[in-house]
Amino acid sequence: MSSKAVAHDANADTFATLADFTLELSPEAIPASARERAALMLLDTLGICAAAAPMEAGVLGRRAALLLHASSDPGHSARMLFDGRSVSLAGAAYAAATQTDNLDGHDGYNPTKGHIGVVAVPALAVLAEQLPDLSGPEVLAALIVGYEVAGRAGIALHATVSDYHTSGAWNALGVAAMAARLRRQTPAMLREALGIAEYHGPRSQMMREIATPTMLHDGSGWGALVGMSAAILAENGFTGSPAITVEAANVAPHWADLGRFWQIEHQYVKPYPVCRWAHAAIDAARELALGHAFAADHIEKIRIRSFDYAVQLFPTMPDTTSKAQYSLPFAVATMLVQGHIGLDHISGEGLADPKVAALVGRTVMEASERHQARFPAGRWADVEITLADGRVLASGDTHARGGPERPFGRDEVVAKYKSFAVPALGEARAQGLCDAVLALTEAGSRFDAVARHLYDPL
Repeated sequence: MSSKAVAHDANADTFATLADFTLELSPEAIPASARERAALMLLDTLGICAAAAPMEAGVLGRRAALLLHASSDPGHSARMLFDGRSVSLAGAAYAAATQTDNLDGHDGYNPTKGHIGVVAVPALAVLAEQLPDLSGPEVLAALIVGYEVAGRAGIALHATVSDYHTSGAWNALGVAAMAARLRRQTPAMLREALGIAEYHGPRSQMMREIATPTMLHDGSGWGALVGMSAAILAENGFTGSPAITVEAANVAPHWADLGRFWQIEHQYVKPYPVCRWAHAAIDAARELALGHAFAADHIEKIRIRSFDYAVQLFPTMPDTTSKAQYSLPFAVATMLVQGHIGLDHISGEGLADPKVAALVGRTVMEASERHQARFPAGRWADVEITLADGRVLASGDTHARGGPERPFGRDEVVAKYKSFAVPALGEARAQGLCDAVLALTEAGSRFDAVARHLYDPL
């Protein structure tokens, strides 16, 4: 057999495995630990989506969906999350992903250097609008399909191109896979949809957004839009296959563990609504503050060492929420002054806190070869704080909390959800949503118990 024929067979095998996993995976074949984690990731992301709804980017995203992505076909429309107005499936997915992406508190996956739940959760909610009898186990299976497909597409894309692209470039494939499963598409439709999603996925420049933070964030609004649009196009006969991040011979190893290694169990949960690259330094500063008695106004100097991308985050006092979410010295200073970081600290008066501004001006950042060598598998930093009395407090190497290296338990994820959801939804609605989501792991549960909390405007 020729080498070309062998490559073709490998490509066919990879797609056949992906199609079988996407379209035929039984909820019962998924480990209970993966299903439980999926429910927690769903809850965590919905909390961020709810808190983000009143933010300017969320309002603008939903307005754009109404103006640009309406639909007169009931079979291809859905209500926008925490809004209630109806637009197209693609428009509703775009709106929810855009508002979630602009409150940078959603989950992520280290090997992809990006985020999956930000599109997978909106896609699930949008597609479920057409499926009133959707069972809890099937909800979690569809969500897991999105995570597993998107994660491997992201790893494959990073491994085969030189540019650092945003998550929207690859998480669109996870949305297309979820749509194929929940809309009962054929393998042929799925193949075309993956190709369309990959081709049109926003290959946007992540480091441009780091240098000049705006509402563009991680490109995930457009990733959701592209993924859902690709699925509908393929359903109607539009062609676009193959997706080379799936079918190229050199990416086959990235798909070899599909259905055996569950990436959903290895997502990190963010304790703070800022870029994950800043979290290791935040946690290092937090632990110094907890372990030593000092006031923020007694700090003479802060020295942060981390990996290259982290120290390229916005270096001065931010004047917008977008800049605040991508500013390493601001995040560390806020933790030292306030003791935590919430939505109120990255918006409004939090952007003009004089004590935080003073510490930002006393912060020095350095790239560390030691921390760089462990990226992207880990997010490491160390912090030194020099006090007015001459003491120098050193954190030592610190990894960000919330991921597999320093995991959060169920109660910690729920507490984080409530810290964002309760101010937005009120205690009763937030608790009802929490109970309904966590119950999805139980036999006999249905998504409509979740849906009743999702669409009413805030």
